[in-house]
Amino acid sequence: MASNSSSAYADTYQRLHQPALITAGCFVVVALILSIFLILQHLRYYTNPAEQKWIVAVLFMVPVYATESIISLWFPKASLACDILRNCYEAFALYSFGSYLIACLGGESRVIELLENKSRKQLGEPLLEGEDENCTVQDRSFSNFFFQPRTLGKDLLAIEKFGLVQYMILKTVCAFLALLLEPFGVYGDGEFKWNYGYPYIAVVLNFSQMWALYCLVKFYNVTHERLQSIKPLAKFISFKAIVFATWWQGVGIALLHTIGVLPKEGKLQTGLQDFLICIEMAIAAVAHVYVFPVEPYCFLPVSEYGKVTTETTKEALKLEEGDKEKSVVLERKKTKVEATGTSVTESVQDIVVEGGQHVVQDVVLTINQAIGPVEKGVTKIQETFYHKSEAEDSDDQEEKVELKVEQHVEENHSESETHVNSGRDVDTK
Repeated sequence: MASNSSSAYADTYQRLHQPALITAGCFVVVALILSIFLILQHLRYYTNPAEQKWIVAVLFMVPVYATESIISLWFPKASLACDILRNCYEAFALYSFGSYLIACLGGESRVIELLENKSRKQLGEPLLEGEDENCTVQDRSFSNFFFQPRTLGKDLLAIEKFGLVQYMILKTVCAFLALLLEPFGVYGDGEFKWNYGYPYIAVVLNFSQMWALYCLVKFYNVTHERLQSIKPLAKFISFKAIVFATWWQGVGIALLHTIGVLPKEGKLQTGLQDFLICIEMAIAAVAHVYVFPVEPYCFLPVSEYGKVTTETTKEALKLEEGDKEKSVVLERKKTKVEATGTSVTESVQDIVVEGGQHVVQDVVLTINQAIGPVEKGVTKIQETFYHKSEAEDSDDQEEKVELKVEQHVEENHSESETHVNSGRDVDTK
């Protein structure tokens, strides 16, 4: 009976695979054309490297997802490798989006200044220097991250960066761990069984991703007023939808597969996930055209060299003077300097080199922040053992001194007794 049902599912998969592959391929072509064109436009008008290198990293998420999903759908044996690469880039894209928000605020130094100003306004500035320092330290405790993040000041930036980088590190480590477990048959992709590694990795990644997104939301809530010029809400929703929806979509399909709602056929489970992602990436590519447009970077300040263009806008108004209406035409001229364009090769080089250095620095900083408390704990344990050993050594020395004193007293006592006895013997004689 089981063999008949499995063969029926296999026949269903074979019958649906070809139409699904063609349909998904059409969506992938649309996603690739739109995304690559938008990426090349940003590379061509690479006038703000601090922001655009992270925009390109976020936009590149669509081609990566679409390509790996169609490959996995076409060649199911490569589904695990494609899923691992897709997950690794998802973590990097989340980090890139956080870095993009920081760049839009003027860089880390400006963000620290902004957050410190908000913290002082929230807590209230002390009248004298050094006044209420203890109160300020208490108000900047980690618990306020959940209730009053504005009071944390520059610590909020450190928490936000730590949240994003920890997810990037854990996602990469868990991806390679899955790659190691799969050859031994103990990974069990999509299987919620406790003798497989998948449920444990899924739980770890779930909490890690939720924490990273929560940190990003808290940072956005504090700084969204300064980000209004880039329309951050649309960017945040479009990006969060890709990261959050694709992950929970995979977990949801796995759960439906486990409880028997979907057929227990591995190819059907991974194929459904890949098919849906192909469609979603085409929708995301269309959204990115409007959410991350290149137009703001096509113009430079007037002081920069470029092609000067003047835009004239006219608007007709009617003014009332007593019983008469008088028509007035308002004319406004706006001068822009069109960017001359940059080399795509130089733009890519800047993204790889500068962006790579930035990532490495943040990863090293995050690792040091994670190791720091561990080192402090180990140091305290070592100090405790050292003090205990010193106390034991001092006790041993005191005991030795007491023994020596007792021995010395006994020797003196025995010598005195000897002298007394010898004196008695002389008197007897």
